[in-house]
Amino acid sequence: MKKNILFTGRPGVGKTTVIMKLISGLKEVGGFYTEEIRQQGERKGFRIITLRGKKGILAHKALNSPYRVGKYGVNIEDLENIAGRSISFAVNDDKKKIILIDEIGRMELYSPKFQEAVIKALDSSKRVIGTLQERHNKFIDAIRKREDVELIEVTLENRKILPEELKKELLDAD
Repeated sequence: MKKNILFTGRPGVGKTTVIMKLISGLKEVGGFYTEEIRQQGERKGFRIITLRGKKGILAHKALNSPYRVGKYGVNIEDLENIAGRSISFAVNDDKKKIILIDEIGRMELYSPKFQEAVIKALDSSKRVIGTLQERHNKFIDAIRKREDVELIEVTLENRKILPEELKKELLDAD
């Protein structure tokens, strides 16, 4: 297994669920994950939650921002100050062995600071576990081509078995 494990797959297939199950019970993990903001059954946006408990808004329909992905305004301030900083804290914390990055996608690509934090994490001696969008662009394609990155596609068929299979490998690697 390569040092950095990134999950890819179509939206809604369960990539975040896979990585959260994979890290559950593991200590020495830092970073962040995202979750949908729903109101009355409708997705309104996305929240950032660090493993230290800090929360912010990644994107929201009601957010007035020059940075947009579809109907969502992207919150660069929370992306950099919450998600980006959580990556940096994990890189610099000697107690952390795994850095969780959920996700590296279209919204996150608006921030060079966030991209820099991702590269520092991938270049560090620590393992990165995260999600990577399927779409192609220069930054994401460069990550895909890295020798130290293992890409795993999450599908409806494998999403239930992936966490347990990979957790065994992670524990054996330590």
